Amino acid sequence: MKEFTAARRHIDVSVGESVRILRELQELSQNELADISGIPQSTISAIENDRVSLGVERAKTLARALKCHPAVLLFPGWDVDVESAA
Repeated sequence: MKEFTAARRHIDVSVGESVRILRELQELSQNELADISGIPQSTISAIENDRVSLGVERAKTLARALKCHPAVLLFPGWDVDVESAA
């Protein structure tokens, strides 16, 4: 097996930023994500701007729409090494 260097985190993102990044990577507008998920566009905007808490149920709904695991949205800065040492 070849030597490798583990990836390093370059930036920290908030929950809202993780939603926005995944939405933009899939080239979806807030309105399109609202149509797919059934969550109002105004709520998606509030989540992306960290004015409204995402919550588990909304995370599951958005994760289905964005085709990702809910943990990706809820815990964008989770560091297994740091958290497991606690």
